[in-house]
Amino acid sequence: MRIIQHQAYCGIDTHKHTHTAKVVDCWLNPLGEITFENRPGKFDSFLKKIKIISGSLIPIFGLEDTKGYGRNLAVYLTGHKFIVKQVNPAYTSTARRSAPTVYKDDSYDAFCIAKTLRDMNKQLPDANQEDIFWTVRQLVKRRDTLANSAKMLQNQLHVQLVSHYPSYKQFFTLLTCTTALYFWEKYPSPKHLTGIAPEQLGKELRQIGRNACSTRKAQQILSLIEADGEQQKAYQSERDFVVQSMVKEIRYKCEAIKEVEQQLQHILPHTGYQLETMPGINLITASRIISEIGDIHRFSNADKLARFAGIAPVHFSSAGKGKEQRSKQGNRVLNSTLYFLAVQLLSVRGGKARNPAFHEYFERKVKEGKKKSQAIICIQRRLINIIYGMMKNKTAYKL
Repeated sequence: MRIIQHQAYCGIDTHKHTHTAKVVDCWLNPLGEITFENRPGKFDSFLKKIKIISGSLIPIFGLEDTKGYGRNLAVYLTGHKFIVKQVNPAYTSTARRSAPTVYKDDSYDAFCIAKTLRDMNKQLPDANQEDIFWTVRQLVKRRDTLANSAKMLQNQLHVQLVSHYPSYKQFFTLLTCTTALYFWEKYPSPKHLTGIAPEQLGKELRQIGRNACSTRKAQQILSLIEADGEQQKAYQSERDFVVQSMVKEIRYKCEAIKEVEQQLQHILPHTGYQLETMPGINLITASRIISEIGDIHRFSNADKLARFAGIAPVHFSSAGKGKEQRSKQGNRVLNSTLYFLAVQLLSVRGGKARNPAFHEYFERKVKEGKKKSQAIICIQRRLINIIYGMMKNKTAYKL
């Protein structure tokens, strides 16, 4: 008798407040359905009902959202030694569309998850719920949210400053450096600088920028403002308020990003991975790679990690004819992270390659007839091998 005949397949459609579970046998005969609250206090009664429904069969579970709404349940089930699989929503969508009549509700979604669980049991990844990798992922997502919001605010501040200070780009090297933010907040428009002498402005900015602004620089700023001409607009006080409000929020975002990075600096060593020892990989890049890969033992070899990242080529053929094409599948966040890392490693500064070994490898691939875009993919593939080895053995980078 085949082992699948001893199993009950429980597909769970997860939601914010409630989950819907559908249990089927290996022939997809429905055994039962349960809708229960998404609260840890309700999980014990849910599991008791599953055991009653399954009878002599061994239940295994498939969840779509094991990193969001379904995380608590996945942790609970794995803690009780049950097999829990992570089901990609694309698989259940395919199962749903394959029916003669396509419709959608929680019960049918749960059935499609159970069907996918039965058909792809060995291919589906385990729902690995180690808290450290989940926490790193949440910190990375939090930093990305703050960084994107700060970037949007900077773009909005650009629009305001163009109106108030047409030559503002010549004032400071960075729009959001400490000195610049202080200046925009205290002097949101030229009228606030009336009667301010270069010596006074220079002294004021030196106190903020740690002696980084000279009286000569202050004179240059005031001269540029004078050359721009009168910039007084109607409702200027309200316009000034907008600039000051943006500056305060940008300052808050920047401080919040630093705090998140401090948390990442603290937690990354607990993973045991030493990706930051590789030239070109900083704290943020290492955190993003670890957050997307998680436990490296999920992948038995570097080839599988390459497929997961969408770097390995995909073979398309029919009637014995075909070719390998660039993959547009896989984890696109990890793929793009490795792409930008490869570009950085190939950069040349002052006539010297940032990473001579990778640059030489890139040049060799180009001479072999590959396009530059293809050669960069080769660099990404080599990076996968190195990163996999470093994470697998928890070792530092070696030349």
